[in-house]
Amino acid sequence: PMGVATTYSALAGCCWPLVAAAAACCSSGGEMVKGWGGWGLPGTGVGLTTKARGDAAEDRALAYLQQQGLQLVRRNYRLAGGPRQRGAEVDLILRTPDGTLVFVEVRARAGGGHGGAAGSVSSGKQRRIVRAAQHFLLGLAVLPPCRFDVVAIDGDALQWLPAAFDAG
Repeated sequence: PMGVATTYSALAGCCWPLVAAAAACCSSGGEMVKGWGGWGLPGTGVGLTTKARGDAAEDRALAYLQQQGLQLVRRNYRLAGGPRQRGAEVDLILRTPDGTLVFVEVRARAGGGHGGAAGSVSSGKQRRIVRAAQHFLLGLAVLPPCRFDVVAIDGDALQWLPAAFDAG
């Protein structure tokens, strides 16, 4: 039933709460609406989780960057934190046709308020991305040229910001 906390055991890639919402909607004769929160029931707040919205934004960013000629090297490269240090993650690592390694942070916001998606990449977040990138580069025999890009998604608008920040 809707509104009851349930534990779902799902195959990778399936979003069972979303399926449950769709089933409940269809059985009640309701209408599905598509908005920033993904598919959900009108007025119920049922929709995609924050993680699912983030994954969808990363999928969209990856598809766009691949259309621009970049090739995926790694997705969601994570570096564990320590007792006094937060963990770090790079959303997408891609390679350009000229061999440049591109570390991409994907940010999505419902709208452009409060500086928008691009403005939400703080200096602390930049430092954590750089730290994860440095760790990734330790595993390479030859260091390629690198840069740090941001893909900002504000509502339906996608903006690619090549070389959005430096490692220094």
